[in-house]
Amino acid sequence: MNALQLFDAGLVPAAFTAPVVQWLALSPLLVVFGAAVLGIILEAFLPAGARRPAQILVSLAALLGTLVALILRWQATGAGGAQAKATYLVQGELAEDPNTLALQGILVIIGILVILVVADRSNPVDGSFAAQPADRPGSSAEESSLAHGYQRTEMFPLILFSLGGMMVFVAASSLLTLFIALEVMSLPLYVLAAMSRRRRLLSQEAGFKYFLLGAFASGFFLMGMAMLYGYSGSVRLVDIMGSEVGMAHAGAGIPRMDWLLVVGFVMLLVGLLFKIGAVPFHAWTPDVYQGAPSAITGFMAAGVKVAAFGAIIRVIFGAGFGMSWDLVIFLWAVAVLTMLVGTFMGIVQGNVKRMLAYSSIAHAGFLLIGVLSGNQAGISAIAFYLLTYGVATVGAFALVGIVREKDAEGNVMGEAGSLVRWAGLGVRHPVMAVSMVVFLLSFAGIPLTAGFMGKFLVFAAGVTGGAAGLVVVAIVSSAVTAFFYFRMIKIMFFDDVDKSTVVVSGDVLSKSVVVVSAVVTVVLGVFPGPVMDVLNNAAMLLP
Repeated sequence: MNALQLFDAGLVPAAFTAPVVQWLALSPLLVVFGAAVLGIILEAFLPAGARRPAQILVSLAALLGTLVALILRWQATGAGGAQAKATYLVQGELAEDPNTLALQGILVIIGILVILVVADRSNPVDGSFAAQPADRPGSSAEESSLAHGYQRTEMFPLILFSLGGMMVFVAASSLLTLFIALEVMSLPLYVLAAMSRRRRLLSQEAGFKYFLLGAFASGFFLMGMAMLYGYSGSVRLVDIMGSEVGMAHAGAGIPRMDWLLVVGFVMLLVGLLFKIGAVPFHAWTPDVYQGAPSAITGFMAAGVKVAAFGAIIRVIFGAGFGMSWDLVIFLWAVAVLTMLVGTFMGIVQGNVKRMLAYSSIAHAGFLLIGVLSGNQAGISAIAFYLLTYGVATVGAFALVGIVREKDAEGNVMGEAGSLVRWAGLGVRHPVMAVSMVVFLLSFAGIPLTAGFMGKFLVFAAGVTGGAAGLVVVAIVSSAVTAFFYFRMIKIMFFDDVDKSTVVVSGDVLSKSVVVVSAVVTVVLGVFPGPVMDVLNNAAMLLP
């Protein structure tokens, strides 16, 4: 049938109303995705020698422009004032409110730091990324690429695509958009995790494992989404919340259908908890963190946590607000297990990246306390915690990427992953070692660091929200995690110097990121007021 016949048959509406698209409100997303598309075009058409500087320039310019656009949108929403408002964009698929903009701003800051590290570690002479990721490890094609100093630079647009997905993830007000953003965020990360220059098979195993388990978690997410749609007749979070508090919905009046709502939420949360590395959905974390290039590990550890917690907050407060107590037992169990497993498994690790992976798992448990607080103070505390944790994490993994082993002839080899190889680093490279100490103290929650303020705010919100039991577990876990953080400090400053370890010369951008991240971690710990005032206004406005 042609269009006229369809119209005559009544299968096409007589009038079509074009959707109203708020282009200005979407400008931060459009800049990031536009730069990612431009990066793909540059990779395809520019000469090999011009690609890397062009990609770096485009990526940094786009992220700085995005940060400016977010500041303008923050002012437009009236954040912190009586006129603060939430706007629903693209037919209600995206929400623009102060909480969304604050989390997107944190993501962009993390993205800028990561791009600077990748800019250093993507050099063709001694970078962290495979010359051509498609080359089989040890093949003649790989040897030829290395001999000619060839380096693909598609990691820059891949990072931008993933970052754009993260920004949509924290803004999504519909489960369908949330799932699309999940895949846009995740698929580039699967590729990036497998792009390490050295230990290629370990890196490819990490990428494949992340992809396989990520696909499995996405299946849980989709099934939960289907159940929630079956219960409420809608995939929009506000409609699902409305169905719970008694508004008209598909499951209304049908006896014994509440189980569909609860099981749907649990399965949906499984997909989200997988992304933050919560127990028992954490098995991928240490292996992927160890196998991926360190700059990408920092991006995953920091950026994905911000995005996933932003989505969890929106799902719990936006759709599950009326039934939060039905989920509380499940989330309490996950939070306790996450803190304990992350803490005690971190103690027995002998590899720096695996230790930081289990540290990341423990921090996910601490952040869940803010979610379970059920109040606005918890949301603001989570935002501050994510900012401080993200900056310190990117800095820590940037340093891991430039602490390297060298052979008997003095040739610089791969990363010094073993903890014992960091022995004496404080004597030979005091600035880098002191920066690592700052990061470790922040992770441990020691006063005068940003990590202390982050934990204090989250724990205070937890006590106020009735999660005092979780706070007790978290305090004990924090005290235990201090053991493996201080063990690393002891190795760096008090063990005999390991002369087979060196901080590579050059890499000015990576070293700058390390130092700047350490300074920011101290400043936010000593003078947290201005940033806390801003984030206290990062309210998630519900309809």
